[in-house]
Amino acid sequence: MISFTMNKSYCIQDMVNKIILKIFFCFLGGFLFFLNPVYARDYDYVNVTNPFLKKTPVAVTDFKTFNGHKTEVKIGKTAVSMLREALDFTGYLKTMNPVAFLSNPAESGIGLGQINFRDWTGIGADLLITGGISEVAGKITLKLRLFDTFNTKLLIGKIYTGPQSQLRKMIHLFCSEISHQLTGKWGIFNSKIAFVSTVNGKKEIFSCDFDGQNIKQITFHKSISLSPAWSFDSKWLAYVSYARGKPDLFIKNLEEKRGSIVNHKGMNISPDWMPGQLKLAAALSFSGDQEIYLLTIKGEIIKRITTTWGIDVSPSFSPDGKKIVFTSKRTGTPQIYMKDIESGGVQRLTFDGNNNTSAAFSPDGRMIAYVGIEKNHIDIFVMNLDSGLPVQLTKDAGDNEDPSWSPDGSMLVFTSTRQGNVPRIFVMNSSGSDPRRLLKLKGQQTQPAWSFSKSTEN
Repeated sequence: MISFTMNKSYCIQDMVNKIILKIFFCFLGGFLFFLNPVYARDYDYVNVTNPFLKKTPVAVTDFKTFNGHKTEVKIGKTAVSMLREALDFTGYLKTMNPVAFLSNPAESGIGLGQINFRDWTGIGADLLITGGISEVAGKITLKLRLFDTFNTKLLIGKIYTGPQSQLRKMIHLFCSEISHQLTGKWGIFNSKIAFVSTVNGKKEIFSCDFDGQNIKQITFHKSISLSPAWSFDSKWLAYVSYARGKPDLFIKNLEEKRGSIVNHKGMNISPDWMPGQLKLAAALSFSGDQEIYLLTIKGEIIKRITTTWGIDVSPSFSPDGKKIVFTSKRTGTPQIYMKDIESGGVQRLTFDGNNNTSAAFSPDGRMIAYVGIEKNHIDIFVMNLDSGLPVQLTKDAGDNEDPSWSPDGSMLVFTSTRQGNVPRIFVMNSSGSDPRRLLKLKGQQTQPAWSFSKSTEN
């Protein structure tokens, strides 16, 4: 009896709190509308690489169930949860707390003529997403819409149909459309991340979706596998393995289960794929010290890229495939260099510190991310190639290395020991803000590599 009374009291108080909040937001909404909604504005593209970017508030409402049965209600709630989590994962969108909502399109209607936009501008929602769902014999149809609330305009309207098992894919296809509308880029939602994880004391290659879901083990060598790298179409993965006793380069087609092995004398390491082509660069040591070569997909040598004395490793192609950045000890300590592949011109990029490695070109080719060691601390830096000025992104949070850019340049995935001595994989915005752990796996996770992103598929 006591338990029932307490629960009932709690529910009544919760209802009172929600009513008070709704009254407050109604008043606030009317006040704000009186002050400024008369000034309509165009919705500008979001610059996802802006270090001072503020997250755009977006309201995601409950989905309307067209047939109203329990299966639709359940799937609709799951879809809304997936949508909110995906949008919140970005560095430029923030979903709003539904307690602030002044109306419910799931009841009033999800179409343009059924939306009272004052209800949304009044609570500060720049964007509004409504949705509807129908389910018949295991087949679902989603109707999803994105609105610009200030201009009372429909930005995107999409319909997706398929089996219930494809719900997550449908939601992420719509998220890709949102990204393309707001940023001009397809975003991260159709991308994957490869990484290294320990299994029974060995190191194997795994992959997961952009948000750490759908983890799959790719290699089963029961040895040491390292340095995964995606081809531009995400169908091929190159990596290094000691499965044959020394570091060899494995080139694997993930769909057709075929590939090749580069096993020249000595070390065959640090692969990186040329954008738009099935060619890759890697560091080979069969001629003496490690030099960077361009290889075919079968591992055949096309040309030698670096020729100067000193160890050259860790190539990363520019987005147009015309340049590479790499690590070299040609001046005595590991530093980052950039080379024009056709002209042969070489430029040293890093001068601060005695150890700078693991450079990676940003997707727009304007910046590089790299690892620098200063005062025994390993941290991630970015450099604008026009200015040549380095900016430190991580500090006083363990050791941080292995940076890899998201396909839209808005985020970096990296390895960090910030939660203890065991390395884990984290993501952060490209400005260094909002770092958070990506995976919850046993063992150690290192060397993440973000895949390219495809356009949407209907």
